[in-house]
Amino acid sequence: MIESIECSNSNIWNGFETDCFKTANGSILQITFIKHACLMFNFNGQVIYTDPVSTFADFSTLPKADVILITHQHSDHLDPKAIAILDKPTTLIISNKASYDIIERGIWMKNGDQLSPYPWLMIKAVPAYNITPDRMVYHPKNRDNGYVLTLGGSKIYISGDTEDIPDLEKLKDIDIAFISVNQPYTMTTQQAAHAIKMIHAKITYPYHYTDTDLSPIENDQDLANYSEIRIRQLQ
Repeated sequence: MIESIECSNSNIWNGFETDCFKTANGSILQITFIKHACLMFNFNGQVIYTDPVSTFADFSTLPKADVILITHQHSDHLDPKAIAILDKPTTLIISNKASYDIIERGIWMKNGDQLSPYPWLMIKAVPAYNITPDRMVYHPKNRDNGYVLTLGGSKIYISGDTEDIPDLEKLKDIDIAFISVNQPYTMTTQQAAHAIKMIHAKITYPYHYTDTDLSPIENDQDLANYSEIRIRQLQ
């Protein structure tokens, strides 16, 4: 369960769009949409980043990270420079094994692993991979991670780079889903629509969409029966 609320100050934070929510236990979650696959979650003063890359933002102007999630080792997702800027002595970095082998710090998780590093956070690593034959070289099965975060009793799915894999049907009770949509690396808009129907999240944000025309998703009236589709600036 999650409830949309007005942000306390503005829906533009430091130049980036933001959305705010009340989670299942009444805590406040603010999501800041930075660029591409980079998101910032502020939950009761704790700050989580996904896939920060220094060409996306001046991270020296943003809060330091309590947690950094890395889905995989491609340069538009793993950037040691951005990590160094956001780092503080207590920052926890979670990644897949291939990313861990590059940065050599933090904790690596494989698909299916679950971790509760703090009382306020649960993380589950879930599959992210290509299934179209000529794309499987980009994201092979069992290498990369998506993540399901549980914050305040609400569940947020971050897809990472994946297509509409059968594993998505195993995701249950997702409140907010971030679905990657761009070619040739992740989903077509048709695949994204299929993924939205499989996940059935309360709210879905396409992300990682570069110059993809999202109008087929935005204008698909049938999808409204499965999820509220929200488009935010992530280019």
